[in-house]
This record gives sequence, structure tokens and C-alpha cells, in this order.
Amino acid sequence: MLSTQRWSEQGLALLQLLLVASFSKAEERECSLMGEPEEPQLFKTGDIILGGIFTFHSSWRNIESTYVYRPLPLQCTSLNFRAFQYAQTMLFAIEEINNSTDLLPGIKLGYKIYDLCGSNARAVRVALSLINGNEETASMSEKPCSGSVPAIIGVTSSSPSMAISTVIGPFHTPLVSHFATCACLSNKVRYPSFLRTIPSDYYQSRALAQMVKHFGWTWVGAIRSNDDYGNNGMATFTEIATQLGICLEYSLPFVRTDPPEQKQKIIQTIKRSTSKVIVAFMNHMEMDELIDEFALHNLTGYQWVGTESWISDSQNAIAKGHYILDGSIGLAIRKAHVTGLREFMMDVKPLNSSGNKLFTVFWETTFGCTFNHEKQTGENLEQCTGYEDLTGIKNSFHDMSLMPIFNNVYKAVYAVAHTLHNILGCGEMCSNTTASDQQVILQHLKNIRFKTKEGEEVYFNENGDPAAKYDIINWQPKKDGSVEFVTVGLFDASLPEDKQLQLDNLTLTWANNSKQVPVSVCSGTCALGTRKVLQKGRPVCCYDCIPCAEGEVSNTTDSITCVRCHPEFWSNERRDECEKKETEFLSYTEVMGTILTLSSLLGACLTATVAFIFFRHRNTPIVKANNSELSFLLLFSLTLCFLCSLTFIGRPSDWSCMLRHTAFGITFVLCISCVLGKTLAVLMAFKATLPGSNLMKWFGPRRQRIVVLAFTFIQVVICLVWVTANPPYPFKNLRHFKDKIILECALGSPIGFWAVLGYIGLLAMLCFILAILARKLPDNFNEAKFITFSMLIFCAVWMTFIPAYVSSPGKFSVAVEIFAILASSFGLLFCIFIPKCYIILLKPERNTKKNMMDKKS
Repeated sequence: MLSTQRWSEQGLALLQLLLVASFSKAEERECSLMGEPEEPQLFKTGDIILGGIFTFHSSWRNIESTYVYRPLPLQCTSLNFRAFQYAQTMLFAIEEINNSTDLLPGIKLGYKIYDLCGSNARAVRVALSLINGNEETASMSEKPCSGSVPAIIGVTSSSPSMAISTVIGPFHTPLVSHFATCACLSNKVRYPSFLRTIPSDYYQSRALAQMVKHFGWTWVGAIRSNDDYGNNGMATFTEIATQLGICLEYSLPFVRTDPPEQKQKIIQTIKRSTSKVIVAFMNHMEMDELIDEFALHNLTGYQWVGTESWISDSQNAIAKGHYILDGSIGLAIRKAHVTGLREFMMDVKPLNSSGNKLFTVFWETTFGCTFNHEKQTGENLEQCTGYEDLTGIKNSFHDMSLMPIFNNVYKAVYAVAHTLHNILGCGEMCSNTTASDQQVILQHLKNIRFKTKEGEEVYFNENGDPAAKYDIINWQPKKDGSVEFVTVGLFDASLPEDKQLQLDNLTLTWANNSKQVPVSVCSGTCALGTRKVLQKGRPVCCYDCIPCAEGEVSNTTDSITCVRCHPEFWSNERRDECEKKETEFLSYTEVMGTILTLSSLLGACLTATVAFIFFRHRNTPIVKANNSELSFLLLFSLTLCFLCSLTFIGRPSDWSCMLRHTAFGITFVLCISCVLGKTLAVLMAFKATLPGSNLMKWFGPRRQRIVVLAFTFIQVVICLVWVTANPPYPFKNLRHFKDKIILECALGSPIGFWAVLGYIGLLAMLCFILAILARKLPDNFNEAKFITFSMLIFCAVWMTFIPAYVSSPGKFSVAVEIFAILASSFGLLFCIFIPKCYIILLKPERNTKKNMMDKKS
């Protein structure tokens, strides 16, 4: 904050400027620091100073401000041993570089490392202290925030990283984080100077979603840290999970400082849930608190899916309720090793020499002693000697399971060192010991590429992120109750999407120490032959399985639609396959077809028998009485009528379809024409007996043959026109039966069909009328009576045929037509010829000319 000297001093300086001839200059204006300067917790001088920010304390003590006195400095609490490990790693890397003859030769690196106490506000304050040199005063002529450090290393969490990057971004000071994973930090517009040596949560979220999908978990719960890390990571996970068909039953924010009522709501929500898998996008400190709550309510049996922040954290594994997480699976930073780091970390002399006050707090907390007995602590503590055996203490400071994260700190320091080496033009010795402009350092740092002493290649992509590779870790409980972190797979984002996730399912242990993959779905898998129907008001993963309708199938599980079968196919009973429909036609082999065939052959045989009888007795009066030539022609046409019905039986073909209707039409017209000729002959014969009548001269046998041929020729012409213009053809009828194909003969031209039937009906009606007229003629054997009766049967049969034919489905319509043909044919045969056969065979005494000529009144 700018402040000037008092107005009186400025006025005096101005007066002196005007009056004194020696041209003395006025005092130069200065900027003064507001408040007390921030002191680094660890410090070492050097030619170039690197900045570091770690959370040595995870919280602070709340002090209410009175607004009367200046607020006291932030009082940090809850010592965090992990931050000491990160700081030791940074010191180790700097010591290696200072002792190296290949990297920055002739230049000694120093460091200033600050504690952010878990406070974003303090994080910004210490970051500004690093980039402006933390001087109490500064001249206005100096370039503001010119930078006393070329880069800042550290900052474990995403939220403080965002706060710091927002402030130092305009000054192009690089911040290289080892553990801030929020995908939002890849935004180079908002955070232009942020880089990191840990993969972005964008890839982690995708990997988690792919892993959940891999195990078939489509109905999961989610708990996240209510900060940038948890909220942004869960947002990306939710987006990718939705694309993969995964639904979240709930997504709950959690902070370890939540009031008990809020924690209780979370517990009740999980108790009411039906999902058995919980995706926890949380940091390790939140996870510690959460598993304590789960253990308190004995919430076991859930399959946990975790992030790199806690899945391989040894402190979570030894927490009181760690059994809650047995069988957990998640992503961890790939295993790494830094040679010599463990030994250096156990030697706290560098820590003691660079920050005595912080070392004192560390030592007293580790050994539960005190260096200052005068300090009132309320506890009876032993005196610290400073020579206690650190190797005999088991706490998180000794835990080397976080070596991959230590390696990230190590790589961050070396990335900055290699950048400075290139900028300063170092060969055998560095020609310059002054770092260049911050913008130049940032650009070189973004493009740096090198290999560590362990052979690991380090580089940043266009977003300042490293290559995304994760180990997949499974919590497997051991017999002694401890937990072993077993690597069961790998996720490599640089590979094609279908090969990124590699898992060994055989070595996995699940919740409740089960070897079976847990099932977590809202609705079970829809079997073949069913489809999904979403439940109203619920997520898309909740659905009912509805059987496919008739004629539709689904041949995949969890199908959302049923596919309609091809018209010639039909669904089977399981509705999972389309089967070819049963083909139906009137066959010779079925009962009805056999009966009709036998009836047809029987009729033909009877007709042939009658013809044989007539031929044997052709010279008898009863055969000669009414034009025996027409009688034989009638018997021949009746034989054809019986036999033409056979063309209606069997699989329809082009020829059979045309033959059946034309043969039927022509033979029946021939038959009725013969009957009509015989009827006319009867009428003419009796009219000719009247005095002066010569009708028989005009209607003799020759004219009768012409009449028969003329009537038949007309039907032949009708049939020829029909089969030429639009003939009958085989047709697959798919309408009458949904599960059958009816093979039938389509009429082609309905006009042709009904013209044939109409012509037959017209001749039959004409014959019937003439027969009625002749039925009472005086004769001992009047054939007109039998013709009348036969025509009555014929007309009755065919009048009932029409509605029966139209209403009968499939092959039954063919059977109805055959029945009509046979019935009318048998009617003609029996009514006209059986009485004559009766006289010929059984009453031969009546078969005389005299008996034929006798008249009855």
C-alpha cells in the first residue's frame, strides 16, 4: 500500500527546492509494506533462490477481531508431517543440484519455503512475499514485483494453487505444483503460469468412469470434497459417466469441518440408497474424517472407488475405521523411486540448519518433549535433548509410501534447474548468475524436456500438464489386520481409448473380502427378448424390462428397442430371434387335402363308371332317348370338373394358378352347356309333337353341338382375355395370419374371375329356368325334372359359395371352392345320370321304347 511522508515534510522539501540555489533534490517517494513481513519457515541463501510453499500446518486457530487493535498474525495448528517430507524432498533435490558438476555448475541454489497453514488468503500473501522480495520498503522507481525467485515449487491442493496462480499469473512467475490436480488449472487463459508434475484430474475422472463402466456398475453414489479439487473432479466424472451410461444416485459434498447435522444427513442418505458402490473424490484429510463417521454407524459392505489423493495413503490405511475401505480400488500416481531420498529424509540436519523454529516444533511433536520448560503447556513433558533416535519413531514422517508424490516434488525442482541451466547458457561453468526475465523463464520451462537420474522423462504439454499415467491400486487386507496396496492394473491416457485401461481381475479383492465383483445397478440386465422402458421420474439407469411385442425381437441384452421382423419372419416364443413363418397351403398330405383329393377321384371314377354303363347300353332306349352324344359329352365334362379340383391342391405356381381357374371355368361351362342343350332338346322334342311343328328340324343334334360349342367358346374367350391381360399368380398372403404365410393364387384381375363365375351363373340360371318350363311335360321319363333338381342344387351351392369364399381365410377359401366344385359336380351326376343307371341296371324292364313313349296325364 502506498504511503507518503507527512504533508509538512513534503512542503518543507518543496520550499528548499525553490529557495536553495544548490539545486538539492527532494526526497524520493517509497512504497512501504502493509503489516509485518512474512518470514519463511525454511531458508537458505544462494546465487538463485527458489520459492517453496507447503502446508506445514493443516489448520489455524480462529481469533475474533475486536476491530480496535491490529489483527494478530495467523496462528497455525495441526502439524502436518507430509509437508515436512515434501520440503525435505525439495531440499534433497537442491542439494543434489548444488553438488552436481553437470547442472548449473558454479551456481548455488538457495530456497525460501513458506507455510500456508491451509489458508488460501495466507497462500496469496506468502506468494506475493516470494515474488516481491518481502522487503519492508521499495522505491517507486523500481519495477514492482520484479521477482526475487525464478519459480515457486509446491502447493499441495488445488484451491490455493488457483488463488496463487490468479495473483502471480500476470507477473509470469511459474508455479510448479506436485499435487494440485484440478482440471480447471489446465486453463492457460486464467492460469497462464501454472504447471504441474502430476496428471490433471481430467484424465483421472475419465479413468474412474471407464473403470466403473468396466465392472458393470451403472448405479453408483458419489462423495466429494467441497472444494475445487472435489467439485471440479466430480463434475468431469459425472459428465463422462453419463456418456458411458452410468447414473449417480447421489452426489454429496463433504468437509471435515461440517457440523454434525450435515454429517448425519450424509449418513442417512447413504443408508437409504440402493447403490453399493461409492466414488470418493476426496483428499486424504476429508477421507480420514469420513471413515470415522462410517465406522461410528457401522456402514460396511460398500465398494469404494478412490482417487490418487487417498487410495494409496498409508495414514488412511491405519486409521481406526480403515476396515470400512477394505477392497477399495482406485487410481494412484505411478510407482517411483528416488535414490538416496529416504536416507536424506531421515537426516533432519538440513531441516534444523534452515529453519530452527520449525525444526523445534517438528522435534517436539515427534518425540512428545519440549526444549523450553518455561513454556506453559499444561502437560508434563520431558526435556528434549536434540539427540533422540528418529529411526525408532513410527509416524507418517517415516512413511515412504508417498514416494511417487515425493518424486513429483523432485521433478519440479529439476525442471526449474534445467530451465535455468539453458537460459544461463551453462557449459562447464555458468557464465551468468542472474536469472532472466520471468516471462523468458516461463516459456523455457514450458518447453523443457529431460530425464531424471532414474530414467524418467519429464516434459509438459501445451496445458502445462505431464503425461497421464496411473497405477490401479486395490486395498487387500492381510491376516494381521493391516492393509496391502496391491497394483492390479494400469491406466495410460496416451494409448487408444479401448486400450487405456488394463486390469487383472483375478487378483482383485472386493468389499467384505469377496472375490466376486459387486453388483451395483438400479435395474437388472434386460434379457434377450425384452426392451428397456424408463421408470417415470427416475434416472435413465432405472428401467423396467418389457417383453417385445409379437413379431418383434431383441437379440442383445439391455436393448432399448425391439426390432420388427421381416414380413416373412415371426418372433419365436422367447422373442430373441426371428424365425421363418410357417408356410400354409392346401396340401395333398394333410387330412382336408386328402379327403378332397379322394372325393375328386371318387367323383371322376363314378363318372367314368356311368360312362362305361352308358357305353355298354348305348343302344337301349333310355340312353338314346335324349341325345346320347350330349350325354357322353356331359359325362366327359363332369369328369374334367372332378379332376380340375385337383389343380387347387398343392403349392401354388404360375401354371397351377392360371390352370385352376381357367380349367374350372371352361369345364363347368362345357358341362352346363351340355345340360342346357339337353334341356332345350327336351323342350323342342315335346313342342315338335304339336301338329304342324317342325322345331326338331331346326334343333337337331348338329344344332345342339353348335350351341354347346358356342357357349363354351365364349368362356374360352373370357379366360384368354383374363390370362393375357392380368393372369392369376402365386401370392404370399401375410395379412390373415400374423405367424403364417398363406400361399394362394391371387386373382390377378378380379373382373376376369367374376366374369368367369358370372358367365357360369348366367348359363346355370338359364338352364334352371328352361328346366322349370319343361318339368311338367307329359312323358313317362321326363329328364327335365332331374335337370331342374340338379340346377337347383348347382345354384344353391354356388350362391352359398360366394360369401363363404370371401369370408374364409387362407387355405380354407381354396377348400370352399373345391367343395363347391365337387358338390355341384356330384349334384349333376346324381340328379341326371343315377336315375337312368338305376333303370338300366335294376329295372331293365322299363328300358323299352314303349315305356319311354308312354305319356302320363
